[in-house]
Amino acid sequence: MDYSGKVVVITGASSGIGEQSAEKFAKLHANVVLVSRNEKRLQEIATKLSKYNIEAFAYACDISNKDQVDKMGKIIIEKFGKIDVLVNNAGFGIYNTVEKTKINEMESQISTNFLGMMYCTKTFLQKMLEQRSGHIVNVASVAGSIGIPGMASYCASKFAMLGFSESLFHELKGTGVGITVVSPIMVRTNFFNHESFGKMPRYSATSLDSKTVANAVVRAASSPRIEIVVPQIVRFVIWLKQTFPYLINPIVGEIFRKSVKSKLD
Repeated sequence: MDYSGKVVVITGASSGIGEQSAEKFAKLHANVVLVSRNEKRLQEIATKLSKYNIEAFAYACDISNKDQVDKMGKIIIEKFGKIDVLVNNAGFGIYNTVEKTKINEMESQISTNFLGMMYCTKTFLQKMLEQRSGHIVNVASVAGSIGIPGMASYCASKFAMLGFSESLFHELKGTGVGITVVSPIMVRTNFFNHESFGKMPRYSATSLDSKTVANAVVRAASSPRIEIVVPQIVRFVIWLKQTFPYLINPIVGEIFRKSVKSKLD
């Protein structure tokens, strides 16, 4: 697909899935707006993307701060006059039991992963509706469908993202605006660099490259589907859990309780 002249806003664009998605959209000739708190890194990526002869605009913003997001939206709309794709990708996780996780650590995950997505969506949705075109891509996780011990707040934020997106999906029917959730399994990014993960193995044999997920993000930007699970086969696992919870939950719980115990011992 050719995105010539399109404007794509990507949060969490300073690394991982966000950075790779920005490059893939740039290769398709889209103008990209790179958003994260790390201004220096954003400028480096913007410079790198300039080789594709597109406009890469770096904007430092803490998306958990609604006033900053509101200001960002006004500046971007004023500069470009429109928005075609919004990729809500920013997010992070902290690994610990609920008992030992501090309240501010729980709040910070919800604020960035869920409220940040909601702030950005509200900021740009009205413009999309006026245009009668546009697409929102919310990067969630399989953890938005399966509760993982040690990741309660992160899972809560992604469960919330999935529910919000499903509701909005129905509301947007017939408006020309779409929304699709991308839900990957473990991805090889700096997500696991947080000190809470300690000496745990960072990745499994099934973990994904961020480029693979970025491909799904680009597909999602023009997809009529509500959710794309990466890899697709994992949707069967989600179906099993939702259909036969009394069989699957004990298995999932035991696997992850062992990992939590080994981390905390």
